[in-house]
Amino acid sequence: MQPTFVLVHGAFANSFSFAPLQAELGLLGHRSVAVDLPGHGFQATFTRAYQSPQDPEGLATAPGSIKGVTLADNATHLIGILERAKRNGPVILVAHSRGGVTVTAAANARPDLIDRIVYVSAWCPVDLDVNDYYTEPEMATVDPAAFAPALAGNPAELGLLRVNFRTANPDALAALKGAFFADGTDEQFLTFLNTFQPDENLDAGGSADRAQAATWGRVPRTYIRLTDDTSLPLALQDRLIREGDELAPDNPYDIRTLAGSHLKWLADPAPAARMLAELATLPGPSTPA
Repeated sequence: MQPTFVLVHGAFANSFSFAPLQAELGLLGHRSVAVDLPGHGFQATFTRAYQSPQDPEGLATAPGSIKGVTLADNATHLIGILERAKRNGPVILVAHSRGGVTVTAAANARPDLIDRIVYVSAWCPVDLDVNDYYTEPEMATVDPAAFAPALAGNPAELGLLRVNFRTANPDALAALKGAFFADGTDEQFLTFLNTFQPDENLDAGGSADRAQAATWGRVPRTYIRLTDDTSLPLALQDRLIREGDELAPDNPYDIRTLAGSHLKWLADPAPAARMLAELATLPGPSTPA
């Protein structure tokens, strides 16, 4: 049966960023569903203070709909979509970036709904919590402080993380482009930046949300490495693969590689679509004897 690709976005993103990829998959004959996690897409908050001319004080204090959203909320929402998609046949669950945390939590809870997980330069915490990986050698080239000029408000007071992606600050824009889309043109970068939403939830999960061998470890999985990703460096991607294989050695990752930055594969989706189409022909979970 034809699989359904279920696409899960990363931080500050939404289903809109998958539109070019979905077009390519459709033209290759494949069905796909792009997910908006809670507080994303048309549930996101875009305050008048975010419009031009911007009101920095208002932007720093305006409430956001994503406040209080947890990783458990994201996983529950995704599981509901997987239950509906599974009625139509096999499901290939594709995660990008922080979306991998939600996908991992969903696979821990309901591996029966997933025929293959595909992580595209995505987080799949195994040995550490997500935030703890940032202190590891593989993340030494990532400088979170570089994004400080674009931050708006106090996360502890807002109950969410807010970034002003519509900033005109040249240092902030240079840091964002270098982290996410260094191989794109300035026009492509600004276009992509305008698909982002300013707010993201604070809950990246804890030790109970890491990959679990008994459930997550049963699901066939692929990791698509992005060679020029500087926000989730190749060394960290390879560490996540290695840790996953050590956790579930009888079900190792199928490893693929694409050239490009964190966002290049979404702006130029044809190579990624062809790679995903190839995965649709791979076998799913083995049936217990």
